[in-house]
Amino acid sequence: MKLALDSYCYHRYFGEYYEGLQEDIGERRTVWDVLARAKRLGCTGISLEACYLPADEPDFREALREALQRKGLELVWAWGHPNGLKSGADREAERDLVRHMDYARELGAKVMRIVGGSWRTKPPGWSKHRKQLLTALRRVLPHAERLGIILALENHLDLTADQMVELLRAIDSPHLGVCLDTANNLRIYEYPVEVAEKLAPWVRATHIKDVTAYKGDPRTFGFWPSVPLGEGAVEIPKILQILHDAGYQGLLAIEIDFLHPRYKSEDRAVAQSVRYLKEELARLKHSKPTKE
Repeated sequence: MKLALDSYCYHRYFGEYYEGLQEDIGERRTVWDVLARAKRLGCTGISLEACYLPADEPDFREALREALQRKGLELVWAWGHPNGLKSGADREAERDLVRHMDYARELGAKVMRIVGGSWRTKPPGWSKHRKQLLTALRRVLPHAERLGIILALENHLDLTADQMVELLRAIDSPHLGVCLDTANNLRIYEYPVEVAEKLAPWVRATHIKDVTAYKGDPRTFGFWPSVPLGEGAVEIPKILQILHDAGYQGLLAIEIDFLHPRYKSEDRAVAQSVRYLKEELARLKHSKPTKE
């Protein structure tokens, strides 16, 4: 497994913030700054959120490909922030996803994280939700197969672990897997370790994230802010062991979304998380599988 960052850690530096929870940080950074930061921290991979990048510009893609090669960073191309396919209800989003598969291939990514939807877009009933998503995924998968790209569907506050397994089994394609976010399902009251156990056979990308309880209504996003790895409620070592035992060899992409207000700097929280994850990876090298 490979140490990596997801550029969403720096969403405020790209001009995005959670209204009512955060403020505009005022400072701006470029993708080149993020790549340099990842390299300085000792990462060997990067997950880049396409929404912040001028991906439609051929010159930009060429420069990005060259920068990734020069720095030796393995890429996961991350598509779909914030609502992705809108739970299967947006044909234009499907067309955009297909375009980004071409970009991912051009940039050298073998895995592209995708978003099916969010809590904002999911229908009230699972039957309709399931039908919409299966239809949309089946329409885009042939292009992934032609390109040799794996689409990694994130658990994005829109799907339970069991619902994801149901979708994966129904489609049954080597070109559809999971981007496992280690914390998101806690926000919908599922135990992250059990979620990892259920999804581990399909994991092709990750968001390694920790969260803790804060204040207010636990049914709201703001109740569950991100914290540096190892300081929250998510049992990261157990999840890493599950991935290790399942044979996962891809990126462990650290992600921070709404940083807990007691932590004043995303940069410091990222650096602390990198140190923690390096220690856990070193421990895993000397561990034995928990399951034979």
